[in-house]
Amino acid sequence: MIMDKKEKEFVDPKMTPTRSPRSIAMGAAFLMAMAAVGPGFLTQTATFTGEMGANFGFAILLCIIVDFIVQMNVWRIIVVSGKRAQVIANEVLPGLGYVLSFLVAVGGLLFNIGNIGGAGLGLNVLFGISPENGAVIAACIAIAIFVAKNAMTVVDRTVQLLAVVKIGILIYIICVMAVPYQAAVTHTFMPTNINFYSIVTIIGGTVGGYISFSGGHRLIEGGMKGEKELKYVNEGAITGIGVASLIRILLFLAGLAVVSVGYKLDPSNPAASIFKYAAGNFGYKFFGLLLFAAGMTSTLGSTFTSISFLNYARKEKSEAKMARYNRLLVMGFIIFSTVVFYFIGEPAKILVVVGAINGFILPISLAILLIAAKKKDIIGKYHHSWFLTITGWFVVVFMLYASVEAVLNLL
Repeated sequence: MIMDKKEKEFVDPKMTPTRSPRSIAMGAAFLMAMAAVGPGFLTQTATFTGEMGANFGFAILLCIIVDFIVQMNVWRIIVVSGKRAQVIANEVLPGLGYVLSFLVAVGGLLFNIGNIGGAGLGLNVLFGISPENGAVIAACIAIAIFVAKNAMTVVDRTVQLLAVVKIGILIYIICVMAVPYQAAVTHTFMPTNINFYSIVTIIGGTVGGYISFSGGHRLIEGGMKGEKELKYVNEGAITGIGVASLIRILLFLAGLAVVSVGYKLDPSNPAASIFKYAAGNFGYKFFGLLLFAAGMTSTLGSTFTSISFLNYARKEKSEAKMARYNRLLVMGFIIFSTVVFYFIGEPAKILVVVGAINGFILPISLAILLIAAKKKDIIGKYHHSWFLTITGWFVVVFMLYASVEAVLNLL
């Protein structure tokens, strides 16, 4: 891949080996998709399906639409500019990148407490060990993946394998349940009850915050930059959106099948209730495997993306210096998340609340990139799609409105 010598991204050979653009794009696709459907998504979807029934399908539909608009905008603008989002933000307005880094990194850190806790709870279900000790084991696995030789390749392969596990489990659960498809379709497109808090939370928890940038920053890490890469950007974004959307729909249908027969989900672990009702203790063990997979993939995604927001390097020498500290930052991020969970716990509450917070971050971060897309000193001669621009601003306005409505309804 040919890159300008003065501005080329530094790629640590220990972190990312030489790979084809399509391979890198697929790695970014699954990193984004699996970060989007982690323990937070499981908890949020089960909780709101239990409260709203088939009407929650409308929130899932909006989530998929917003996901497409956000990811297509973010991936294209980041790769064409060849810069990470925080660097772009600083060029839009000096100092704005540091604000964005703070919002995304803190949100990612809080989410990671729930992610690592979710992986620990998964091991608790599978093997009976305490959730706290399970979280420690999950943290050690995550750190081992990041410090391995060719770490990002290992991350990509791990995430792809766990994606297959998650989809397989959900398809099995759907097959053994009586899903009310007609009610699901009807209320998804013609809801009788719209809950803005559920919309903000599910979009924020599966599209907002660090998740918006996980794919784009993975492409930059892989050395992809410039308008010539847009073919692979589009392929990766659409693949990631498709995989995440499939999992969103499958879990919603599974939850709806349970609540439609009058079964009350356990508020302390609503997602587990779905699997236990569907297939007894066997289904509960399946849930443990799903939760562990979801926790691990989201831990990898949130850690990688949050740490990438601390990197403001723009030249090879600065990139090399940052690479030397990267593994220490990764280890510190995961260890801190694990320690907080170990002594505080309650990941279910954390995941729902942080999802709502990320709902506020999404319109801010997307607006910054949409402004950047009109600045030639940032993206050069590239003309950003008018369709993506218009729909992007629509998402900004809608999410601001929905976020305010959600807060007002909670007061």
